[in-house]
Amino acid sequence: MSGKYVQLQPETGFKTALNLNGDTDSPAVDLNRDDRPREACGIVGVFSPGHDVARSTYFALFALQHRGQESAGIATSTGDAIRLHARMGLISQVFKEEDLADLPGHLAIGHTRYSTMGGSKQHNAQPLITDGPRGRIAVGHNGNVINATELREELAEQWGVNFDRTSDTEVIAEMFARAPGRDWFEVAWYAMRRLKGAYSLVIMSKDELIAVRDPLGIRPLCLGKLNGGYVVASETAALDNIGATFIRELQNGEAVVINKDGIEARVWPAARRTHSMCVFEQIYFARPDSVLNGQLAYDSRRRMGAELYQENPVEADLVIGIPDSSIPHAIGYANASGIPFGEGIIRNRYVGRTFIEPDQRMRDVGVQMKFNVMRSIIAGKRIVVVDDSIVRSTTTVRVINMIRDAGAREIHVRVAAPAIISTCHFGVDMATMAELIAANKTVDEIRDHIGADSLAYLSVDGLKRAVQVEDDSYCKGCFTGRYPIAVQLEMDKLALEPAGV
Repeated sequence: MSGKYVQLQPETGFKTALNLNGDTDSPAVDLNRDDRPREACGIVGVFSPGHDVARSTYFALFALQHRGQESAGIATSTGDAIRLHARMGLISQVFKEEDLADLPGHLAIGHTRYSTMGGSKQHNAQPLITDGPRGRIAVGHNGNVINATELREELAEQWGVNFDRTSDTEVIAEMFARAPGRDWFEVAWYAMRRLKGAYSLVIMSKDELIAVRDPLGIRPLCLGKLNGGYVVASETAALDNIGATFIRELQNGEAVVINKDGIEARVWPAARRTHSMCVFEQIYFARPDSVLNGQLAYDSRRRMGAELYQENPVEADLVIGIPDSSIPHAIGYANASGIPFGEGIIRNRYVGRTFIEPDQRMRDVGVQMKFNVMRSIIAGKRIVVVDDSIVRSTTTVRVINMIRDAGAREIHVRVAAPAIISTCHFGVDMATMAELIAANKTVDEIRDHIGADSLAYLSVDGLKRAVQVEDDSYCKGCFTGRYPIAVQLEMDKLALEPAGV
């Protein structure tokens, strides 16, 4: 027997997608794969009595697809049992109309994943379901728990937990299912004392929705109102996509419990007073139409571009951004400099993930499948190329070569973020220290390597001005090597995978 099918387990009431050929453990080929930081995950939770919310959850996840493209899932409940559909692939590939029809209920959580701990495999697709003394729960997680390996061993020894997946989310799920506490707030406080790192969470029992943001506030999480109920999501853009009204962002160390009696929120007394949200959310990860720390990400990015010009001016004929993520930064640079902004590079927005393996010729074409330079716009001009970041530099090199081949007279690269000199430990798959070009080369060496006439980065102080903070909020560890909590130099995302697998 072979092929894909969906199995419903009547005794548990939860549904899971299986693939008997085993190919669900292999994610699609990502034709957009470049040297940019890879996003964290996207999470959604909806509680709306009297409404089936699987469809709302699905469209909210669509607004978060940029945060993860490896797997997606939705768990729902009518108040009696949790049902689940989770598979490898994009949201549009994972869910069909019949799948949503099989997910009834007024309570749901959803997840779209990029793996930062644990392999990109079917068994790690979220939400994860587990059982404990307080019943069955489903959990979706955005972030990275840096002490997951130690906690996993501890939970196995003390509570007899049998782990059958390989992500840090399973550690979180087992802790919330089994931790001591008279209510979800005491359980959350217990978890916050033990878990180290980044974790924005959506958790559901058969009749309650729980949202948790870690005591450092590293990953975003917001609250909105929908159809007489509530919705929580990684970004406000997800609320907008389903017609929900934004209420506020969760505080660091805050837990929210939503049930038939209404909503209750409490902040862990030991939480840090100022958040340490990943500043890359402002630079790149979040959609430009999302609000982060009270700031529209688009506006923050335009200010980064303006600060970049103030620190690193240059005479040129045209400012272009590497689409799509760098466009707001480039507009900010152009406005501040008075140099015209133009779209010199067009991105093929329909080149993305595919289950068709490209042949070697298509691999050699590489970045040309994603970008096309308009020769008549570029030729003979002095060009400022604005990018939001340079990690390994592979894409930057290819783009600059394309611009040079199009006849640019000069190419001046301006990066609207500081140089990345250290790895991330809190939910971003960036690169190893050996791969980070700015950790191993000077600015002049990078300029020569990428083939630009000049290269300059935004300073850390300029970034702080752009996101309009005076205190030491935001985690900027990838730029400074200083993190909000102590971390080891590098971490292995496959640390929980069995040896040899």
